Formats: sequence, C-alpha cells, structure tokens
Amino acid sequence: MIHVDLKREFPRKFVSRTADMGEWTDVEPVFTELLARHPASPPGLERWLLDRDELGAALSEEEARRYIAMTTQTDDPVREAGYQHFVEHIAPKSKPLAQAAEKAFLENPHRSSLPADRYAVLNRKLANSVALFRIENVPLETRDELLAQKYHKLMGAMTVSIDGAELTLQQASKLLEQTDRSVRQATWERMAARQLLDKEPLEQTFDDLVALRAETAANAGFANFRDYAFKKLERFDYTPEDCYRFHDAVESAVMPLVHKIRSRRQQLLKEDKLRPWDLAVDPLGRPPLAPFSTTTQFVEGAKNIFGQIDPAFGEQFQFMIDRELLDLENRKGKAPGGYQSSLQERRFPFIFMNAVGRDSDLRTLIHEGGHAFHMLAARNEALLEYRHAPMEFCEVASMGMELLALPHLGVFYEKHEDYQRAYRARLEDLVLLFPAIALGDAFQHWIHTHPQHTREERGRAWVELANRFTALVDWTGYEEQRTFQWHGILHFFAVPFYYIEYGIAQIGALQVWMNSLRNYRDAVERYWQALSLGGSRPLPDLFAAAGAQFRFDRTALQPLMDAIGEKLDQLGG
Repeated sequence: MIHVDLKREFPRKFVSRTADMGEWTDVEPVFTELLARHPASPPGLERWLLDRDELGAALSEEEARRYIAMTTQTDDPVREAGYQHFVEHIAPKSKPLAQAAEKAFLENPHRSSLPADRYAVLNRKLANSVALFRIENVPLETRDELLAQKYHKLMGAMTVSIDGAELTLQQASKLLEQTDRSVRQATWERMAARQLLDKEPLEQTFDDLVALRAETAANAGFANFRDYAFKKLERFDYTPEDCYRFHDAVESAVMPLVHKIRSRRQQLLKEDKLRPWDLAVDPLGRPPLAPFSTTTQFVEGAKNIFGQIDPAFGEQFQFMIDRELLDLENRKGKAPGGYQSSLQERRFPFIFMNAVGRDSDLRTLIHEGGHAFHMLAARNEALLEYRHAPMEFCEVASMGMELLALPHLGVFYEKHEDYQRAYRARLEDLVLLFPAIALGDAFQHWIHTHPQHTREERGRAWVELANRFTALVDWTGYEEQRTFQWHGILHFFAVPFYYIEYGIAQIGALQVWMNSLRNYRDAVERYWQALSLGGSRPLPDLFAAAGAQFRFDRTALQPLMDAIGEKLDQLGG
C-alpha cells in the first residue's frame, strides 16, 4: 500500500510566512518577484515552477477557507464579506499574473529539456489555459462567482414550517420517507411551494449567468459557452458528441432497468400511480432507515467502515476528526449540498455536508470521504496541478469508495434485513442516477447552445428532457413545480457543465466494484494506487490504473446494468 505521511508539513520557502493571501499588498510583491526571475537551466526552471506552485497553493487555500466559512453560515455578513472580498479584489488581480507565469513557463527555452513523461500533462494543461485566457473575462468570472454565491444564499435561507417547527429543506426531506402518504404529500408540497416563492430571483440569477457565460465564450472566440466550457474543463479525451452518445446509451441500456425498479416500487406500494412524494419511502412500508441519531455515532461509524476497507483509511479519517476538518450537521443558514474542499497549502481535505440522520447522509459522507482520501493519497506530489486529478476521475475516487463500502454497511445496520435494504437502495439509486445525469447534462447542452432562449422555452426544454429520462412518475397537477424542478440543482448555477463527470466516473467505479467481487483486496489496492497518481497521467491512464476502461457508451453500460440487475434479484426485498 502507499504511504501517506499525515505529520509532514509543507512550510513556505518562497512566499513569506507572514504574507496574508487575503491582502493584495502582500500578494502582488510575490508575483512581481516570481515574474522577474528568468530561470537559466532546467533545474532552475523546476525550482521556479515549485515556487509558482507554492504561491498558487497559498492563494487557493485562502479562497477555500473563506468559501468554507461562507457556506457553513450563509447568513453571517462577516463571512459573506470575507469571501466576497477575495472574489472581487484578490482573484481578479491574481489571474492575469498567474497567466503571465504560465506563459513564462511555456516560453522558457529550457522547458523542452525537462523530462517529457513527467511534464507532458502539465504542458498540455498550461498551453490550454494560456490559449483560453482573455483579460476581459476576468471581471465576468468575478460576476459569475458572485451570482453563484447569491444562489447559495437564496437556497440556504429556504425553510418550511411543519407541525409548528421551522425546518430547512434538508431536514424536511426526512419526512418524505414516512410511510403515511398524506404526510409525504403535504411535506413535498410545502417544500416545492417554498422553492417556487423564490422562482423569480432564481430565474433572474440564471438569466444573468447564461448571458454572462455566453459573453465569456464569445470573448475567447467560441460560438457558444458549451464549446468554451469543454476546453475550460480540460476535456481533452472526449467531445460533445461522446456526451450525446452517453445520453442515448442511458436511454437504451439503463432505462429498461429503471422501469423495472419503478414498476416494482409501484406494485409494492399498491398505488395506481407513482407520485413525486412516493420515491423515497420504503416500498414495503417499513420505517425509514435511521443509521445514526447523533453526530458522534455518525462519525465513529464512518471511521469504522473506512477502516474495514483499509486500516489506513480509518487512520486518515481519524486525522480529519482530530484536525476538525469536518462540518457535517444541517442547520439554518448553511448552504445546501455537500462537498470536499482541498486546503492546498497544508494539503488537507475538508468535508462539508448537511446530515439529518438519513441513510443518504451515510452515503454522502462515504462519497466525500473518497474525495478526501484521494487528496491525501497525492499529498506528496510536488506539482500543484498534479495534486488534483481530472474531475471524471475524482468522482471515481468518491463513487468507488461508496461501492467498496457496501460489504461493511453492517457497521450501521446490524439487522441483516436492514443491511440488505441499504445495499439494495444504493444499487437502485445508482441506476437511477444515470438518467438524472443524462438529463442534467443534456439540459446544459441545450441551454448553452441556445443562449437566446426565453424562460418559457427553457422550462419546456427541461420538461421534454425529463420525460425522456423519467419513468412512471405522475406529475399531474404539479406542472409548474416540475417546470422549475431544476432550480434545486446547484451545478447549473455554480459549476456549469460539471455533470457528465458523474456518469463517466460511475462507470469507472462500477468496474472497480466488479473487480472487488472477484478479489476485494486487489481491487482496493489498485484503486488506491490510482488515487496516488493524482493528476499526473491522462484520464484513460488513470482509469486503467484503477482496473477500469475509459469509455461511457452502450458497450460499457450494458454489462454493468446486467450485473446490477442480477445482484438486485439476489438481494430480494
């Protein structure tokens, strides 16, 4: 197994230890000193590159800390102002200088003498970055981030009153697992109605984002934001046409199994039709799975699972506990969702989520734990760009961890019936994730290749695509709620086009899972070794290192769906 030295520190050598990365008067002189140097040998160029990365890591961590502070309490004006200060006054001034540094590296005559295998990925990344950069896009990117912050604030403020208690939408969602259908319907209606209250500001925010992103793409010489985003996201190994093939593959290879899963649910519930509030309840009428009641139970149980996958993972998670690198509980004012953020200067991960005691919370923590272990596995990598893999493989780390955890769910579910139920729920949700990914990705392709669309056209496009990738759910009487259902998906607002990665990665993770069914220890070892590569290899090579093929067409999907279908039949109820 690889060794991760959690005690190792990475003190600043180039950037002053007293320099405040949130103050431009401290940041600018460091850039000035860096850009004034002209390395005169290959070793000198490598040393210069490490100094550039030290500065980049310090800036990255400063922004990450402020983002974490803001999202953990969106209604705190001091935290909001702190993040906004960085976005408006540090990042815009840093970007042109960071680009100048990238250009200086590419133009240095000694770059060609550096080891080709070591620097091939970096050369490609930096060449792409320099080619895309336009100074006029810097203020547009700042506005984009601030609009995304506005979305977080709108969603973080949403609450509903149920039985006299004020609940966040995440807290209220627990009631969608209640066996009383009237309770589920009333809860769902209140949640949907609350979201519709902010329909206008959410629509306006998205209108502004679409226009802003179209302008950004045009400035860089692209016909539309979709084509620009593919370059910006460094999608070197696939094209928009491959995404369309993925959509078709989901329709042909996955939707039949989706229909089977939904039909089974409808039959077991003994309902004529499945309604939106019938999708989370146990179809056999059992009470909701409740894997934990306190955060302490949650954290200790997760550590146990990670330790059973491999003892080193348990030790790394304990390290995160000790260093207070977790914020797990839901509360009013906290931004929705979950994420893992990388504190690049110290090279530590941070996990953020909104736990309310649901089975899905356990899945989220294991998922984000996979991201955290990925970050730690590449901790010793000297180059900043190589400490982060392409997102398509980052999600293999997280989704692969979810699947490797399946044999160990008994930590939370001592009853065999509950264990099988949780196992089945994970596989079913995994299948149902594919059409959700295809829907979200196809919607964004439409949005950003039709930037002049009206709000009405946008709503119709969503519904048409939802019909293509939804099975046996009746929305009669709730047409408006369905039209604006996409407002709850933060990716569209905050990280555009970051969606297909989940589908590509899920195919890779499923291959890791199938390997684990044949030889668990070998599958874990290959998985971890692949994580340790960080982003130092092209995407297909990272998949191969984990024991998977990089492809996401029907040929890849069909055997995986067949294997899941067979496993679901074995699990029964």
